[in-house]
Amino acid sequence: MLEEKQPQKVGTPSVLSPMAAREEEILRFWQENRVFERSLEKHSPKGEFVFYDGPPFATGTPHYGHILAGTIKDVIPRFRTMQGYHVPRRFGWDCHGLPVENEVEKELGFKSKKDIERYGIEKFNAQAKEAVMRYADDWRRIVPRMGRFVDMDNDYKTMDASYTETVWWVFKQLHEKGLVSQGFKSMHLCPRCETTLSNFEVTQGYRSITDVSVFVKFTLLSEANTYFLVWTTTPWTLPGNAALAVHPDHDYAFVEITASNSREILTGDTFVVGAKEEVLRRVFGAESFSFDPGARVGNFLWKGAEVAFSVTKGLKGSALIGQSYEPPFNYYLRDERLPNRANGFRVYGASFVTEEDGTGIVHIAPAFGEDDYALAAREGLTFIQHVATDGTFRPEVKEFAGLPAKPKENPAATDEKIAAHLEAQGKLLKSEPHTHDYPYCWRCDTPLLNYAAPSWFIRVTALRERLVEENKRITWVPKEIGEYRFGNWLAEAKDWAVSRSRFWGAPIPVWGCGRCKTYSVIGSIDELRKRGAEHLTKIILLRHGESKSNVLHFLDDTPTTFPLTHEGRRKAREAAVFLKQQRVDVVFSSPVRRARETAEIVAKELAKRVDIDERFREVDSGTWDERKEDEAALRRELDAYHALPPETFYTTKRGENGESWEDVEKRMAEGLSDILRKHKGETVLIVSHEGPIVHLLKAIGNITLAECGSYFRKDRFEEYARPIVAYVDANTGKEFDLHRPSIDGIALTCERCAKESGSGRGLMHRVAEVFDCWFESGAMPYGQAHYPFERGAPGSKGSEFDPVGGFWRKPRGYPADFIAEGLDQTRGWFYSLLVLGVGLFQKSPYRRVIVNGLILAENGAKMSKRLKNYPDPVEIAGKYGADSLRYYLLSSPVVRGEELRFSERGIDEIAKKVFNRLDNVLAFYLLYADTLHPPERRFSRAGATRYTRPNDGSVGRALHASHVLDKWILARLNQLINEVTTALEAYELDKATRPIGEFVDDLSTWYLRRSRERIKSGAGSDRDEALQTLQHVLFELSKVMAPFTPFFAEYLFQTVHNANTANADANAANKSVHLEDWPTGELKVNSEKLRVLEEMREIRRIVSLALEARAKANIKVRQPLASLKINLRPELRSRENQKSRLEKELINLIRDEVNVKEVVFDESIQTEVEFDTELTPELKEEGLLRELVRQVQDMRKRQGFRPGESAKLIVAAEGPSRRFIEQNGGELSRAATLKNITIQDSLEGGEPFSAGELSVRLFLTR
Repeated sequence: MLEEKQPQKVGTPSVLSPMAAREEEILRFWQENRVFERSLEKHSPKGEFVFYDGPPFATGTPHYGHILAGTIKDVIPRFRTMQGYHVPRRFGWDCHGLPVENEVEKELGFKSKKDIERYGIEKFNAQAKEAVMRYADDWRRIVPRMGRFVDMDNDYKTMDASYTETVWWVFKQLHEKGLVSQGFKSMHLCPRCETTLSNFEVTQGYRSITDVSVFVKFTLLSEANTYFLVWTTTPWTLPGNAALAVHPDHDYAFVEITASNSREILTGDTFVVGAKEEVLRRVFGAESFSFDPGARVGNFLWKGAEVAFSVTKGLKGSALIGQSYEPPFNYYLRDERLPNRANGFRVYGASFVTEEDGTGIVHIAPAFGEDDYALAAREGLTFIQHVATDGTFRPEVKEFAGLPAKPKENPAATDEKIAAHLEAQGKLLKSEPHTHDYPYCWRCDTPLLNYAAPSWFIRVTALRERLVEENKRITWVPKEIGEYRFGNWLAEAKDWAVSRSRFWGAPIPVWGCGRCKTYSVIGSIDELRKRGAEHLTKIILLRHGESKSNVLHFLDDTPTTFPLTHEGRRKAREAAVFLKQQRVDVVFSSPVRRARETAEIVAKELAKRVDIDERFREVDSGTWDERKEDEAALRRELDAYHALPPETFYTTKRGENGESWEDVEKRMAEGLSDILRKHKGETVLIVSHEGPIVHLLKAIGNITLAECGSYFRKDRFEEYARPIVAYVDANTGKEFDLHRPSIDGIALTCERCAKESGSGRGLMHRVAEVFDCWFESGAMPYGQAHYPFERGAPGSKGSEFDPVGGFWRKPRGYPADFIAEGLDQTRGWFYSLLVLGVGLFQKSPYRRVIVNGLILAENGAKMSKRLKNYPDPVEIAGKYGADSLRYYLLSSPVVRGEELRFSERGIDEIAKKVFNRLDNVLAFYLLYADTLHPPERRFSRAGATRYTRPNDGSVGRALHASHVLDKWILARLNQLINEVTTALEAYELDKATRPIGEFVDDLSTWYLRRSRERIKSGAGSDRDEALQTLQHVLFELSKVMAPFTPFFAEYLFQTVHNANTANADANAANKSVHLEDWPTGELKVNSEKLRVLEEMREIRRIVSLALEARAKANIKVRQPLASLKINLRPELRSRENQKSRLEKELINLIRDEVNVKEVVFDESIQTEVEFDTELTPELKEEGLLRELVRQVQDMRKRQGFRPGESAKLIVAAEGPSRRFIEQNGGELSRAATLKNITIQDSLEGGEPFSAGELSVRLFLTR
């Protein structure tokens, strides 16, 4: 029977390479040893470095765009942490908006907004809430797997009531500053979603389409047979025509048809168009056209028929203003109910009219164009909106009623029908195809309509000057994006429409009175309660202060045993100060001593009495009570208990005869139910314990069962005496949901009507709109801290955030020192952050920005899941390791706003050239580390080597190098540290990353290759110096690599340092490179180091030239030559005698690298290098020996001999070949690590080898 194949878990690769497996083991080490958390707890002498993490949409798994931005967001905080800053990093989720709604609509099979309304907003939003975090577990696996350090336990969600309350506060603050307005504005409407889109969203979906453009005849009423000719690319807007526009200063011509063979253009007809010849040619000259400007006559062909015309008169556009005409459609022409009808169907002057295309006369439909609407507002024109928000023609547009204005399947279909209708009516001069870029909905791929709609606006125009000035203070990488792309956008920024006619979003906190027509903006839930939401009871949950049972790790539910500690009492007093501001009406407490003492401290400050309620007591842990959690037997029971599935964990009794969490939740809910009945609408404080509070939150619907376990890890529960606020609906016993439709049901008191008439209760109802989700994400700095509502709350994020500061205190947590997102966010998050920051506090909420570019498929196309034109990032990490992917992205131009065509070959190359190469260097070091650290002094696991850490200080000073190679690699290390530090300080990540690969290349292909023999066969101080240098370089390199490639850096650090193991030094067992300080290079490099670097560069250049000369001469490097002549550059000659000032060691490097007996400096040669290519018998013999040594070494590798392991060689040779082996056996044995060599006349098997005159058969054995 075949085993059923299990589906692959999302976020888990199908293949796991050794490198990836090692990374996953390191990830477990970080998690088990709380490395990220400890990096936040380490001493931070430089203070705070503020970072804001923009919230991603969680409607799918992370793609390369997320991984790229996340990696950038990881590098800078890691670097700053190692420099001595405290850098909190909190993950967030963008939960609202069309992406989520579209996802749910697809699942439900909905086609329009009306389907949602029929289904029910409450049910729809419930599904949206469930859908938004559907992929959260995948993100929580993938984000850490990609090496990012970020707090995903204490994440913020834009859908949380606390976040929405802050969004309300932001909106009210802006309203009070006069920066909020309401009105109509021409925006882009998605007819399928039935909501307008922000300018940023519109830019996401442009594509090239071919539409129908028409030249339409509008009958001039003052002259017979005379027509205004109008060109439009939107025929669907013609039924909504309200006026025509001309430019007052342009010239216009009356073109009279004097003779015509055409049945469409008749003799005697006159057309009013722009007077320029190019306009006349554009209108009439599709086939042929001639015109005599002097005689003002001409002719043209119209569908093969000859037509003659004359320009009877010309006049300025200003002379046409006020003329009346008959529109091509008369649906609204005689509608008496139409406001401002008397001003309609006339010609008006407008400066936006051009002659670059069309006829010089513009059709004005105020409901469907920005310029049109502005003209209508200025002139008081009638407003005709013949298309509904679902994009279909209204019933009164009889011939086209119900048709979509811009059908998704064929956007030109309705325009074609309108053109055909006009032609049949004799009102169409001609129609033409028109190819142009057209905006589509970025989520549902529906053509958008330019549509005037009511909206709430942020008056960005009032902030524009300040926005431009603040932007100049921001450091942008690359700077051109901030200066031009973003700066130009700000300079022309228009008022921001922040409301959307949708369902799943933070509700606009505006209530309007139907009687007096005034409106109120609500800025908090408490204000909502005060104005009429009296059924909302404010419940404040407070975990007790720290007690001795917590310090001793005792499980305890006794009423008298463990009092508060001194710290616990201090925290309780802190909480009391905050709670005094909350105007608590009543205090309830658990009877357990630690809770009771906390409640008494708080109640004293509040001047309230404490009501003890048994239902709020600590959980009964049965036989576990009064025992220490770290007791071995109890620990095993607790581990098994916590390993249970959530449902089983919830219902299982603790300690055999104790309570289950289900029992606890039931009694807590009963206690709350009594409170809601007796204290409806009041503010109630409940002092209880961690677990009972968590499950009370579950009971009111604040969290789910699945979330209960993770909530114990959140800061709010790790902190003692930290208040948690929930607003509970006394009618349902559940936390009040601020989303629609719950919020729509709250009617408020109109204070104006109450004052004027004595009755205003329940007159104010909320407007139907929700916020644009970009407004919510722009409020992120304040929303994540629940500012200002948790300001001063002990242990809360609000206590760490204060954008204003005071006389004695600086602002905290604001502005951000650093943010990063993609190029598309220049008109999204970067913009919304800046607008709200400047609107609220007159300054930018961020100082520095890294803008990454777009990652495309390898062929340059957009990455598409449907087309599967790119490899899964999880699979890439499983195949090459996350570090290879990180390095590939960070070293590319994509980190400075440019596009990157993703190539798996590029990642493969990184894996080989950087990590495999460095792994080989490390492996070589480990082979000989015993000589530096004898086994009895070394503690290892899986080949790790303990490192005797050098003295702290600048690189290169910890070791006293005497060999030129050691001096050089230490100077290169110092150079690397300075290059990487300088680039990171400038936020230029590609410039910071690439030098690492270059250094690894130098370390591997030059330093180690040239030092190999020193380490392998050297003895004493020279060998030890080389090993110590290599050890030091690897250790310091691990720290330089840590921000970029955190996994390999940890592996390198652990392997060299041997911290990742239990050993004699207990404090070393969980050391991590990510807890180390950033290495400090010598900023002013001394002349000796500069000389070493310069001379080594020259040596390598000379070697390269020499090897090229060998290749041209077709002489292998293994063949020794007598000499190499070098014409040395003047700067490398001694001033005294013009001879080489290169050290003997450097000259020896040249000699060994190019395999010559002598290096000669000769200024007389014509080229820079010149070989003596004469081969003496001795040189030939030495070359043959090198070829033979190479062959034996290859045989050793193939047969698995370890370095240093001796072997036996049997050689079958005769005549001259035998004599060669006998003469060179000693050198062969030394070079190839052979015990002995046996020479025979013949040999069964073995490997044949021939080179020159040498011909033998070889057999290698142990």
